Amino acid sequence: MARTSPADGTPADGTTTREPPRTARGARTRARLVTAARRVFERDGYLDARLADITTEAGTAAGSFYTYFTSKEEIFAAVLEEVKEEMLHPHVRDVSRTDDPVAVIAAGNRAYLESYARNAQLMRLLEQVAAIDDRFADMRWQRGRAFTERNARSIRALQERGLADPEVDADLAATALSMMVSRTAYNTYVLGDARDLDTLTATLTRLWVNALGIPERVSAARSRA
Repeated sequence: MARTSPADGTPADGTTTREPPRTARGARTRARLVTAARRVFERDGYLDARLADITTEAGTAAGSFYTYFTSKEEIFAAVLEEVKEEMLHPHVRDVSRTDDPVAVIAAGNRAYLESYARNAQLMRLLEQVAAIDDRFADMRWQRGRAFTERNARSIRALQERGLADPEVDADLAATALSMMVSRTAYNTYVLGDARDLDTLTATLTRLWVNALGIPERVSAARSRA
């Protein structure tokens, strides 16, 4: 399976990509193609999507596609990259010394679930394509690793502040808890195991805080105060 270089993101298997456009007009055209590609992929699926359909949807000349992308695989990766950025960076701040950690975890879980619901069709396609293309299997792995690393940092910060069990392995806990949330989101929004957002958020948050021993430590800190 291919692994990407952490320095520049270039696939280790030698796959080439176009350089980002250097003009504002070029950036707008590329963005229009990515937006159009998302609509076509969601409508037709990955295998049946055609480059001609993408350029028609974008209102660009067929030949202009290759100014910005080398292939259908590359533009699909660009669509997924935009989705990853949205899902990885919800508008939830880190836990400060005065924040209620349970409320912050709940806000993060809710933001992730809402983002997953908006992007469920693409998440379904990523699972399908990753099963037949190692490049996208690698992308899925990298995406999951990014989420896990972010959550591990948050867990370590809580441990340093005395708000989470210091004996819990932050990296392993982040892996397990991140997989729990992501798989629950997949079952709910892709497989159709319908659940109420409030119930999902409350349940996943309770599992998070119980696993990290947060409620007891927050209560003890409040008692001391």
